[in-house]
Amino acid sequence: MGEERFGEFVLVRWHEEGCVAELVLDRPKAMNAVSTEMARSVAAACASLGGDEGVRVVVVTSTHERAFCVGADLKERNSFSDAELLRQRPVARGAYTGVLELPVPTIAAVHGFALGGGFELALSCDLIVADRTAVVGLPEVSVGVIPGGGGTQLLPRRVGAARASELIFTARRVEAEEASRLGLVDQLVEAGQDRAEALSLAARIAANSPVGLRAAKRALRLGQGLDLRSGLEVEDAAWRAVAFSGDRAEGVAAFNERRAPRWPPAV
Repeated sequence: MGEERFGEFVLVRWHEEGCVAELVLDRPKAMNAVSTEMARSVAAACASLGGDEGVRVVVVTSTHERAFCVGADLKERNSFSDAELLRQRPVARGAYTGVLELPVPTIAAVHGFALGGGFELALSCDLIVADRTAVVGLPEVSVGVIPGGGGTQLLPRRVGAARASELIFTARRVEAEEASRLGLVDQLVEAGQDRAEALSLAARIAANSPVGLRAAKRALRLGQGLDLRSGLEVEDAAWRAVAFSGDRAEGVAAFNERRAPRWPPAV
């Protein structure tokens, strides 16, 4: 298992012979609060992973024992002038869109606090595995702003407009059991098991066709919000992209020969 550091606060580790990348939030002294430097590092790591054809799944984890990420670094923000805040905005957005636009399946492993931008990083992933210590929420209106890392758009896509409105307008924190019940997280595990379970899930996903995984994610994402007819056209385009690939030929052959597929190397 190799690893690579992106700045001071982000680490990438490789698992499953490089097929699974673990993007580690590593600013423990600030409970992974997203500073300008950390935002740049998250974006840089995502750009690198997005261009790596060998990566099949990305798992976002944290080194802090009591937090996934507590959101924007408000101490840093407090020092900004209006002009500085405006200049910093594209940098902050780059971290969230970096995760959101990864072309492979993504999983957030959440424990402890995942608040504001921290929860938005998790929402930017396709799946969220949380342990029983997790506390999630979008409290931005309580400090005079709104969710700005995708929360107003991603949360209603998960739980519906009315539920998202209640959670955003009240700024309340939601503990793990309720978060699971409401669909804010996808899988609830015992305390301390979020990372292990997320990596196990990633390994199961990574065993599948690399071409198929990317095409399936593209169809799922591009089809969101479209009418059914338009969504089916998106799906058909994704199907055509994989139907004549080496992965399809190998997958069908492996099925008929009753063996595990040996996917062609990425090109």
